[in-house]
Amino acid sequence: MKYKSLLFLFFLVSASAFSQRTQKPVLHSKHWMAITGKTLGAQAGAMIFQQGGNAVDAACAMLGATCTLWDVLSWGGETQALIYNPHSKKVIAINALGVAPTGATAEYFKSLGYDFPPELGPLAAVTPGTVGGLCYMLSNWGTMSLQEVLAPSMELASGFPVDIPFAASVARNKERLKEWKYSRELFITRPGEEQETPVAGEIFVQQDLLKTLQKLVDAEQEALKAGKNRKDAIMAAYDRFYRGDIAREFVRGSREQGGLITMEDLAGWRPVEEEPLHVNYKGIDVYKLQPWTQGPVLLQSLNILENFDLKKMGYNSPQYIHTIYQAMNMAFADRDFYYGDPYFHPDIPIKGLLDKAYARKRASEMWADKNNPSVKPGDPYPFEGKKNPYLKLLKERGLDLNPSGERDFVPGHDAVSSLEIDTIYRDRLWRGTTTIQAADAEGWIVSVTPSGGWIPACIAGNTGIGMSQRLQSFVLDESLNPFNVVEPGKRPRVTLTPSLALKNGEPFLSFAVQGGDTQDQNLLQFFLNMVEFGMNVQQASEAANINSNQLWLSLGGTRTEERAPRPGQLLLHAATPDSVRRKLIEMGYSLQFSDRTSGPINAIYFDREHGTFWGGSSNYGEDYGIEW
Repeated sequence: MKYKSLLFLFFLVSASAFSQRTQKPVLHSKHWMAITGKTLGAQAGAMIFQQGGNAVDAACAMLGATCTLWDVLSWGGETQALIYNPHSKKVIAINALGVAPTGATAEYFKSLGYDFPPELGPLAAVTPGTVGGLCYMLSNWGTMSLQEVLAPSMELASGFPVDIPFAASVARNKERLKEWKYSRELFITRPGEEQETPVAGEIFVQQDLLKTLQKLVDAEQEALKAGKNRKDAIMAAYDRFYRGDIAREFVRGSREQGGLITMEDLAGWRPVEEEPLHVNYKGIDVYKLQPWTQGPVLLQSLNILENFDLKKMGYNSPQYIHTIYQAMNMAFADRDFYYGDPYFHPDIPIKGLLDKAYARKRASEMWADKNNPSVKPGDPYPFEGKKNPYLKLLKERGLDLNPSGERDFVPGHDAVSSLEIDTIYRDRLWRGTTTIQAADAEGWIVSVTPSGGWIPACIAGNTGIGMSQRLQSFVLDESLNPFNVVEPGKRPRVTLTPSLALKNGEPFLSFAVQGGDTQDQNLLQFFLNMVEFGMNVQQASEAANINSNQLWLSLGGTRTEERAPRPGQLLLHAATPDSVRRKLIEMGYSLQFSDRTSGPINAIYFDREHGTFWGGSSNYGEDYGIEW
């Protein structure tokens, strides 16, 4: 049966429509659940669970495996996570995002002719965070050794069968990969032949990466033999990566190719354990990371939407779509101006941004009958009892919010030229960032959105590690965002945004999605699909969403016109009824369509009545879950 016919009922207002059978089954389990964006990655998590590991152990194994499997991320990228500790009953936030290296200043990149930092190559790299984040999570809340958790990754590095998306991604980016010595040596497996890159089914071997992973394990095992405890032994591997011979080769390989990262940059970086942010939506506490991510966008949107009767409007009715679109645009306008690294800018007005009274004010400003193409950042400072120091800057910014030219919904790192929007958008959903969801019977829950070092990645010397491309999420002009101007040692404001929700103090939902600036758009609608419209976790993950393009892109393009908002652009599912289309056009929207508009989302719902897990995983791409 075609996808279009399977989904047409999702456009009915009645919640009874959501009894429709899904393309993929709900996952049901009572012991553990492992979901991620790669089938072999999910299997790595299952292997750890079967060996007696907890959800943190399994999440770390899935993280390592998905990094080793490439195309969507690699070991030089960044990791951010939310962890529920069943003993403390608290949600823990993990910030393992790298920072801008020495010499990465706005003046430097402007001197090279950029409006935004470069999106690819050694100059796009922040310091690697994933290794540090994995070691920190495993040492503090896991139960297994690094050797045990990295065993699946090491087996994959010794050779894994290439899948179709990986083969297509390498082939598509072949010319770019050839520009960098160490990337060329790894990915161009048959130079000079008609097919120079790996093909689906062949075994892809990463000897350099395997040696690097072995060095991490050796450091841990040597520390254990020397009498160190489990935690200190894992952190000995951490030290070898950030201060030892691995760090030296990483820096040498980066700088040989024109990168900026120094030994001091690596040695000075640390993962950070933080307090998460949260708001309450109709009795449910939703948790996100601090404003170095876009996560608070979802919280702001929920605060605004709490002032409307969404259920009465009806799922994906014109008024519902309009209301969701406007709320998201307001939240993204605030994101684009006020979010940034709170360690550099402790004055970010996050308290005011998440204030319920501020949300009511924003809701009162919403246009009820048509799109507002000029939604600007609000003023959250009075809701903190302060005066906004940026009013003059906001007044003077005068940027062209609708330059000529077209832009689709594709984050720049996944763009493919000369293809129609449906094909480009589908490709983004198949690739992009990945997500990891893990839960166990003891009550540990882990939600991760790792990324960075995607193909085409510049590999740092003989480490086998692809460097991050996250520096591009900074701005160079403070009129765009005074909190997110690139500086050495600073974290860029990223799109990566895992989610956890508690109800009555108990776990309710763990959810995350790939897809750049669309992440919190899709997560918002997924959450509302369950809470307002009674869908189960798989129905909600497959249901049709909308996407707004009325925001500043966080990824892709080094020119202002490539990043600027496209007011009124709205992505709808291809099965949207004509009556809905006509009404939205009357309201000032420019419509685009795709048969894939839901994510892809991975999630776990916690059935308190029966003490079981319900898993939902995207009905397209490679997202996959295993449970027991």
